[in-house]
Amino acid sequence: MLTGLQHLHSSIPYLFLPLILIAIVVFWVKSFGQSAFGKTDKRLALITLILSHLQLVFGLLLYFIGPKGFAYTSVSGFMKDAVLRLYAVEHISVMLIAIVLITVGYSRAKRQEDSGKKFRGLAVFYSLGLVFILSRIPWEAWLS
Repeated sequence: MLTGLQHLHSSIPYLFLPLILIAIVVFWVKSFGQSAFGKTDKRLALITLILSHLQLVFGLLLYFIGPKGFAYTSVSGFMKDAVLRLYAVEHISVMLIAIVLITVGYSRAKRQEDSGKKFRGLAVFYSLGLVFILSRIPWEAWLS
């Protein structure tokens, strides 16, 4: 089960990262135009939100039952070790903030009437979420 969770948590970013990049570009471009917020835009925003939440759920499961994350907090002096600190504190904290930003952006866009404001809100919050995500991906483990 643990191996399956690790594979899921490692595989979803290959779908999520290109999708959020596409969404951000589309939303920024449309925020400067006069486009109406259509069904395709709503689906793009929703699928991006769903993938981010799936990634979060699998990540939280791994954090609490996996060999990294919460298990590292029991290691003496883990805050002095950059790798242990990344997995035990930084990765989960920053990813939670990123997912909250993405969720807030989607929720605010749902309530907006003006298409330009919807696009702008989604573009801003999704962009901020992506910056946070990219800042705390453990690149040395992900790219190997």
